[in-house]
Amino acid sequence: MTHTPADPQSAPSPEQLREQVEQTRHDLGQTVQALADKADVKTRAQQKTGELKEQAIAKTDTLKARAAKATSQIHDKLPDSVKDQAAQTAGQVRATAAHAGRMWEEKAPEPLRQKAARSAQLARDHRTVLLVAAAGVTVLWVAGRRKKG
Repeated sequence: MTHTPADPQSAPSPEQLREQVEQTRHDLGQTVQALADKADVKTRAQQKTGELKEQAIAKTDTLKARAAKATSQIHDKLPDSVKDQAAQTAGQVRATAAHAGRMWEEKAPEPLRQKAARSAQLARDHRTVLLVAAAGVTVLWVAGRRKKG
């Protein structure tokens, strides 16, 4: 049997073979990295959490803007007599709240005061959500009163 050499023009050169091997290694490395990324559930969960947090912040900002606009529109439409009455009532509420606070400090048991302080801190920590919810309820209440009147 005689062995005939392959056509020298069709056989890849050693340099071409090295490039093919390097390209294959590179492709294989990317595939392995992609599989490792898919298998890393903790990181994927953190990324998803970050995305959801950003969406929630954006939605909160939108709701805040809407609430501020609605509040401004309602405020603009209220007669001055209602605004004056509201300011007077707010002053009375503040004075009554201050008096109640002093009474609370004098007469409430210590464990109850501590629990109330923790609740107040929680409310302060989440005041944006509470304010948006309160504004929404106020807008709905005013809209309901307008329909009746």
